Amino acid sequence: MPRPTAHSRPFGTHGATEIDLWTLDSGTGVRAEILTYGGILHRLTVPDTAGTPASVVRSLPDLDAYTADNPFIGALIGRYANRIAHGRFTLDGTEHHIPATDRGHALHGGPEGFHTRVWQAEGHATDAAAVLRLTLRSPDGDMGFPGTLDVTVTYTLDASGTLALDYAAVTDRATVVNLTHHAYFDLTDRGDVLGHTLQVDAGHYLPVDEAGIPEGPVAAVAGTPFDLTAPQTLADRVALPDEQLRRAGGFDHCWVLDAPDTPGVQRRAARLTAPGGARIMEVWTTEPGIQVYTGNQLDGTLAGPDGRRHERYGAVCLETQQLPDAPNRPAYPSTVLRPGEEFRSRTEFRFPHLTAAAPRE
Repeated sequence: MPRPTAHSRPFGTHGATEIDLWTLDSGTGVRAEILTYGGILHRLTVPDTAGTPASVVRSLPDLDAYTADNPFIGALIGRYANRIAHGRFTLDGTEHHIPATDRGHALHGGPEGFHTRVWQAEGHATDAAAVLRLTLRSPDGDMGFPGTLDVTVTYTLDASGTLALDYAAVTDRATVVNLTHHAYFDLTDRGDVLGHTLQVDAGHYLPVDEAGIPEGPVAAVAGTPFDLTAPQTLADRVALPDEQLRRAGGFDHCWVLDAPDTPGVQRRAARLTAPGGARIMEVWTTEPGIQVYTGNQLDGTLAGPDGRRHERYGAVCLETQQLPDAPNRPAYPSTVLRPGEEFRSRTEFRFPHLTAAAPRE
């Protein structure tokens, strides 16, 4: 059996900096292509049940498209994923201000968040997996956040075809941290994901206001369009007459995941299935929440490498994370990181249609 491999090639230049494209190959048909710019997952090739390969993530054609304004396609997100109300929070008595560029609120760490940074990369392969380790130093005051933050994100593609992301961060001053990945998934490589079914292992979610800020406490999904505890077709859900769906134009909400039996251990967060079951993806994570975004703002302006337009509902994002606006919500799990502590989380994208083996626990 072919062993996993990891190799890189130039992808272009950003200013005076050369950007590389790293390819991680499982040796069993799954391949991940990752840019050092933004840590972007450019392609994730996965065979279907008939063995036909296709990328299951939406992408852009070249580096110029990625460095231009776009909705975070495929990128690593930090320092703080999702929204911080009014772009401000108070930590240890000091108020900090983050650029408020999304309807008066901070989104995904600000306009020059981690999705715009050039990451340092080291890749290698073993008999079991191909690995890419990305590192970044975010200086004190970066986008208004306190403390120098050293971040490591490790992509690991193993021989079974599972793609894992391990996040780690340390700081020299108290700060807040919420890291995620913004892949746009489309398991059919066709026009939209409305025919996909989605299951989310969560009994609660966070309703939002018109600007996407949580209204307050968690709400039960039972009896609402947000009840995805059993698989539901996305087309059937986003079309329902519901005020929350109207506000967001579809799903753009954080589900609060059911607690794991053992704290800090991964549990399944979501299961996405292509029409006819041609491809199946499960998301496993240690994080407490998952933001489901159905590409409501995609409008066909952007296109992929094949020229296909990214239209509304063309993909779905499954962003594992801490809860939005937690720095301003004492009732939410804390996102504060202090010197001497280490932030760690892990998310896996598994493709159970590739193997009959029992899911790993």
